[in-house]
Amino acid sequence: MMLENYNLEFVRIPGAVAAWRAEVNAIEWITTCRQAREEGGHLVALWGSERAAGFAVHAALATSHGLVVIAMPLAQARPEYPGIEEIFPAANRMQRAAFDLLGIVAQGSGDQRSWLRHAAWPADVFPLRRHFAGANSAATGVDDYAFVRVAGDGVHEIPVGPVHAGTIEPGHFRFSIIGERVLRLEERLGYKHKGIEKLFAAMTVAEGSRLAARVSGDSTVAYGWAYAMAVEGMCHIALPARALWLRALLLERERIANHLGDLGFIGNDAGLAFGLAQFSLLKENMLRLNAAVCGHRYLMDAIVPGGVECDIAQDALAQIGEEADELEKAVALLRHIYDEHPGLQDRLQDCGTVSPSLAAQLGLSGLAGRASGQAHDLRVQFPPEPYDRFDVRIAKSQAGDVAARVAVRFEEVFESLRLVRKIIELMPLGSVRATLSAIAPNAAGIGWIEGWRGSVLVAIETAADGRIARCHAHDPSWQNWPLIEHAVINNIVPDFPLINKSFNLSYSGQDL
Repeated sequence: MMLENYNLEFVRIPGAVAAWRAEVNAIEWITTCRQAREEGGHLVALWGSERAAGFAVHAALATSHGLVVIAMPLAQARPEYPGIEEIFPAANRMQRAAFDLLGIVAQGSGDQRSWLRHAAWPADVFPLRRHFAGANSAATGVDDYAFVRVAGDGVHEIPVGPVHAGTIEPGHFRFSIIGERVLRLEERLGYKHKGIEKLFAAMTVAEGSRLAARVSGDSTVAYGWAYAMAVEGMCHIALPARALWLRALLLERERIANHLGDLGFIGNDAGLAFGLAQFSLLKENMLRLNAAVCGHRYLMDAIVPGGVECDIAQDALAQIGEEADELEKAVALLRHIYDEHPGLQDRLQDCGTVSPSLAAQLGLSGLAGRASGQAHDLRVQFPPEPYDRFDVRIAKSQAGDVAARVAVRFEEVFESLRLVRKIIELMPLGSVRATLSAIAPNAAGIGWIEGWRGSVLVAIETAADGRIARCHAHDPSWQNWPLIEHAVINNIVPDFPLINKSFNLSYSGQDL
């Protein structure tokens, strides 16, 4: 099929909502990316894979048509492709990670520093290649990362992390400051690298489902659904309506719980410990109900290929509805306190600002993007069932500061509570699981779901025996981490924890 304005023959990707695939050459690779950008599209993910005759680089592009996935075959001897960071700046770190893991090279890239390796394996060894020796490939030498230096009278550096004082994930932040004012921030991540993409290889799709749910524990429902969508598309099966509605219910509960936790911690980082206490209590009660209803506080493994792991009884649905009513009252009261607290607002307003123009240029996505004028939400633009029934309202702002990201969270909580009640009211009866057919050999599937942080993508390729040959899971944190480097400029160092928490990005989700 020819998509409008794209001079390529695309094939529809089954299962995913509005997703298309095409194989391209180097010229088509660049041309398609440029066209997508010129039409207002953005890069969702970039990754590499190894094939029988060489390698391939893949890019998933969000366009007005839906998800456009292009794959460019690369030669075995010289696996090179044109870099696209000048078109999509967010591609830079993805390109660097693809080289560290697979050895494919982005030609023309101005920054080819190692991103994930951290001298954990030799520079000429690539863990995602089929013949990676694993434990036999010990690293040698020192990991000397070339941070950008800022010089001048009164300028000095503050290195923070990767190990932090709190119980949080590791990341290194190199501040260049004058007085307390931040001139530059440079991040270095990759300390959470767990080898997930290598673990996927040779798994069955059932085994892969459990691993996908553990990519980033705060987004287990989003990853579980995206993975299941990819598998179900490869199997060409239709799901029972009740299973899809239950998935939506779980996804909204995941969104609410994360926003409640973040609203509390943002208040705490701004000096309002009362906010942390109140929102922590609300979140804890939600997690306990999750455990009572689904057997896990964070809904781990609740979604499986073919449907959901367990049904939710009518009395439990009623209990969830009652909780939604109580939450709405409590959150409305807390929002009034946050909005009217002069000390809190003084810390939140005009802090960590990302303008809509910069957000569009650098590809800021998800809730942080919506707080900076980027009104992208898959539940609205490309809604999977049952979201096409709900007329989801996008929470957005043009202000782009911490206050705007707080306001978007509040609005999304209220909208998710509305959706929860609607789902419970209209929940269809029936089964919650469909039988999967045999997984086709040498097949490919895509899942694309709007998680609480932004859109989550899972791309699967199967081998000749039907097992997983390649599975790439992409977190929206890839796009958003670089924006924190910009958001903190000209703010004071003590505001960094507040700015960072207002984004609340995943280290684990982008360090596979």
